[in-house]
Amino acid sequence: MATPMLAGLLKVAATDPKLKGLVARVGEPELHLTGLDQARPWSIATLAHHAPVLVVTATGREAEDLAAELGAMLGDKVAHFPSWETLPHERLSPGVDIVGKRARVLEQLPRVVVTAARGFAQPILSQVEGRAPLSLAQDQEIELEQVIAQLEFKAYRHVDMVAKRGEYANRGGIIDIFPTTLDYPVRVEFWGDEISDIRQFSVADQRTITEIELGAVDIFPARELPITPQVAARAGQLAAAHTGNAALQELLTKVSEQIPADGMEALLPVLADAPLIPLVEFMPQDTHVVLVAPEKIRTRIADLESTDAEFLAAGWEAAAMGADGPLAGQGLDTAAASYRSFESLRATCAQHGYAWWNFSPPGMALAQEDLVLPLEFEHGPTPRGDLKEIESMMAQLLAHTRDGGRAAFIAPAQGAIKRMVERFREQGIPTKVATPGWEPTPGEVTLYHAFSHAGLVFPKVRKLKDAAALPLVVITETDLTGNRVGDITGAKRRPAKRRNRVDPLALKAGDFVVHETHGIGKFLKMAERTIQAGEETSRREYIVLEYAPSKRGQPGDQLWVPMDSLDLLSKYTGGEAPRVSKMGGSDWKNTKKKARAAVREIAGELVELYAKRQSAPGHAFSPDTPWQAEMEDNFPYVETEDQMLAIDAVKEDMESSVPMDRVVVGDVGYGKTEVAVRAAFKAVQDGTQVAVLVPTTLLAQQHADTFRERMQGFPVNIQVLSRFSTAKEAKEIIAGLASGEVDVVIGTHRLLQTGVRWKNLGLVVVDEEQRFGVEHKEHIKALKASVDVLTMSATPIPRTLEMSMAGIREMSTILTPPEDRHPVLTYVGAYEDKQVAASIRRELLRDGQVFFIHNKVADIEKKARELRELVPEARIVVAHGQMHEDVLEKTVQGFWDREYDVLVCTTIVETGLDIANANTLIVENAHHMGLSQLHQLRGRVGRSRERGYAYFLYPKGATLTETSYDRLATIAQNNDLGAGMAVAMKDLEMRGAGNVLGAQQSGHIAGVGFDLYVRLVGEAVETFKAMAKGEIPKATDNSPKEIRIDLPVDAHIPEEYINAERLRLEVYRQLAASKEDADLQAIVEEMTDRYGPVSEPVERLLAVARLRHQARRAGVSDITVQGSRIKIHPVELADSKQVRLKRLYSGATYRAAAQAIQLPFPKAGRGINAPQLRDEALLQWVADFLSDMFDLDRVTVGSVEAARPRKVFSVSE
Repeated sequence: MATPMLAGLLKVAATDPKLKGLVARVGEPELHLTGLDQARPWSIATLAHHAPVLVVTATGREAEDLAAELGAMLGDKVAHFPSWETLPHERLSPGVDIVGKRARVLEQLPRVVVTAARGFAQPILSQVEGRAPLSLAQDQEIELEQVIAQLEFKAYRHVDMVAKRGEYANRGGIIDIFPTTLDYPVRVEFWGDEISDIRQFSVADQRTITEIELGAVDIFPARELPITPQVAARAGQLAAAHTGNAALQELLTKVSEQIPADGMEALLPVLADAPLIPLVEFMPQDTHVVLVAPEKIRTRIADLESTDAEFLAAGWEAAAMGADGPLAGQGLDTAAASYRSFESLRATCAQHGYAWWNFSPPGMALAQEDLVLPLEFEHGPTPRGDLKEIESMMAQLLAHTRDGGRAAFIAPAQGAIKRMVERFREQGIPTKVATPGWEPTPGEVTLYHAFSHAGLVFPKVRKLKDAAALPLVVITETDLTGNRVGDITGAKRRPAKRRNRVDPLALKAGDFVVHETHGIGKFLKMAERTIQAGEETSRREYIVLEYAPSKRGQPGDQLWVPMDSLDLLSKYTGGEAPRVSKMGGSDWKNTKKKARAAVREIAGELVELYAKRQSAPGHAFSPDTPWQAEMEDNFPYVETEDQMLAIDAVKEDMESSVPMDRVVVGDVGYGKTEVAVRAAFKAVQDGTQVAVLVPTTLLAQQHADTFRERMQGFPVNIQVLSRFSTAKEAKEIIAGLASGEVDVVIGTHRLLQTGVRWKNLGLVVVDEEQRFGVEHKEHIKALKASVDVLTMSATPIPRTLEMSMAGIREMSTILTPPEDRHPVLTYVGAYEDKQVAASIRRELLRDGQVFFIHNKVADIEKKARELRELVPEARIVVAHGQMHEDVLEKTVQGFWDREYDVLVCTTIVETGLDIANANTLIVENAHHMGLSQLHQLRGRVGRSRERGYAYFLYPKGATLTETSYDRLATIAQNNDLGAGMAVAMKDLEMRGAGNVLGAQQSGHIAGVGFDLYVRLVGEAVETFKAMAKGEIPKATDNSPKEIRIDLPVDAHIPEEYINAERLRLEVYRQLAASKEDADLQAIVEEMTDRYGPVSEPVERLLAVARLRHQARRAGVSDITVQGSRIKIHPVELADSKQVRLKRLYSGATYRAAAQAIQLPFPKAGRGINAPQLRDEALLQWVADFLSDMFDLDRVTVGSVEAARPRKVFSVSE
């Protein structure tokens, strides 16, 4: 076990008489400690050296923070026991990550367990089969089937590709598992019945992460109720008894078939055999229960009890499909799962002989004097960013260390430690950077890389013999800067980012597909076909497409597309269902022609702007300063890889002399603002001014708060100019811009008005550019030619479009959600008053706020009145787009300032509202909304560390159309983060494309499909760029050329190797898109990593791909078998080449009119009965023929040189 960083510091602190006094009272059944908040971790950690401890806080956030602080002192003797984010009687299952962590704590029961009131009061199954982890290690003997059976029992879901915790996939001798307690999934490889390798891999590209060594893994369950045969049997009996309640019966039937169902935890007491007991009963005999702020905990538990009672009354089946009466009324008593009251928990502790201790703020202990122990330590120095106070602190520390006193500085970021070492040394204060467990030395400041929230002074610590007892001063980074820092000590920098993301081409029957040559068709199926050549046959896989019939009244024409031509296909996205093309007709050619012409116009404009920028002299900013590093180190979160890439790219652009024009695209809350903060700070460091343009006053206010918080402690003057600024304020700010006093101004379009003069404008940041009006956009465009411009947008701009416009408008895409964002729990069902009231109250319980979406302005006030009657204690306010702008902004501002609890509004929240405290979304009439709208709305919640809830409701008894039902089902299933880029988000992407390309283009996008359109943009841009440089542009139509190779070669991906159809398609598509051998090498590496060693038919598939590369070099598009001959087309042979053909291949014929060569089928030997060449030997023979005839270097197409036959005979020989 690693030594905890603060173990030595704790050892010294524990010699203080007050903490010794605490140790003397260990074992007393009741004790009331009082003291500052920051004394808690030191007191509890000292107590933990003498007895096991269960610490209870009021909220989950407090529990997480306290567990992190204790962890720095006690290491893995501490664990945080998370609470369910759902209530016991709610029809939602807790998240699998929460379930896994809880199981791990109950299994390992460390010395100190920290939990919130909710986790303390909620009873847990006392005995559970399967709570212990499935432990797997390298070289362990275990059958693969046994592992799969265990995963199924632990409620892991079988999928074809692992993406979320609680999922597994298996292929041949490989199992991919995403354990509920790990950050990355693991790949377990078997050799027979032995595990030969365990490694972690990345979800984004499914490849092994080589930086992480892993020899063993523990897999904890994904559900708290394992479905044992007894549970299944009980569910079956109950299902038979409750036929009148469809929803309840459906749930019970699933459980009886051993399928984990969402919300089944609400039935724990009815289905499980074991009794439910509170967490404290799991703890060992001499445990001390310590309640931090007991009065808050008492109130919190009482609120939890009443809200849960409402959910019990809204009973699960009651609200489900409109059946009446709670579960109890169905003869099912689920009350055993209810939260235990504060009094009953106290009685349980007394009955088991656990000590019941409290920790309250000074003067708050309501108990007789002999039961109170004051731990009244004083605050350490707290300058909180004030420069004078920092000077005074430095002087105090200098005097303190000169007297031989000890001092410690604690910060979670390495950068802050490095910086403080320099600052202390500048003041002549001796320092030492501690290693884990190091004790602070007298006469110097010891710096610790750890998380601690606030410092204090231990007045008398004595460690050295005969030395006088002197104070120990502890200071934290928060004391120094005033910034609330998070625990980022253990934050793992993620492994290096790999750009290619796995995006399987998921096609289902009926999907529209675009074929480069033939246009828009319908996908029917994947099918195998046998190819006959002479006596040889072989199997190949194809995609079957249906086109419009060539004759009226006939069925549609079918096109069989071989897998090696998959690069000619893309899934159609372009709005409504398109018209299917006719094969061989001219319609498709014309549509493509029109789109190409429209695209040229855009490309021309883009290139013109680009040329202007290239020739304009811009300001080249200096490299980062030490202050820049200091400001960046204060960032309280861990940057995601995408965020770091965006930041680096922006800095690189700023340091070049060409004016920057970069767009940073990312979902709301994915950290775009931090990119802007760092760029702005960099600009200010160089003595230039920064303008931040935002579309609404509220956003201006939000950004100003963020910028001020991030730049506090540095001499940066930040101002806001918006409609809420008084005339006097506005005048002063504008004067400050002209004189250079104001460094950063954040404002709405007022900043673009005439009369605003700048002393030295260096950077303009534009947030949500597409929401500005036309003339404002023109203003911004004019700025772009001379100053650096950074634009931020939350409408996803497709990655493909980003590529095709490469070099014109630089783009950075942030796709990774921040570390602690959890997927939003999504519930889809009928509207029910009780349910809505309970959902609002549950959010109020955790001091949160609620968005209630009602999309009809006409009766929105009426809806708000209904809600006020339902939840009278909630402060409810209305906002919609038809209100006067000032009123609307003031209302939303009030909601943001937490003056209201519930915002009843139309879908105006869909764009850009960033309210981290609002974590419940209730959408009425969700069946009337589009998929991307629902997804955008859901992106509003779950923004902070709290779990978000989204309720998509439709009227009770409403019949939903099939498409509405599909939309709601999709949104319910895809609740993972960043699904923004996946879930049919194509229409959003197309909106993003419209923003970049202009709205009139949408018709052309619909005509040819999105992917092809984007390729056309890319081609046109390249052409114009070449012309601008004075080069001759390449032919416009550089669409991939169709190359058909139909030879008797058994080349396909067997189902035993990759069983999921969409994953096979993905590999076929990669192979078809490959251009050279290096691409194939990369594909083989990926296949071997993900699916194991490549099988023979796949080797032959690779050989076909190499032959395609050679055919492309030779300019040949058809290599097919016709009877007993091989036809190669199109070919133009000069006379000399015709002579060579006759000499080398005597049986060959060349037809100039048909541009074709016909070759006798090659055989492996002389004589009529010699066998024909096939598979790799045949492919090699054809490749050699192409090399000989077209003066190309010879290539080996097969996996081994042996593929080239020793001596081959044509039939005519």
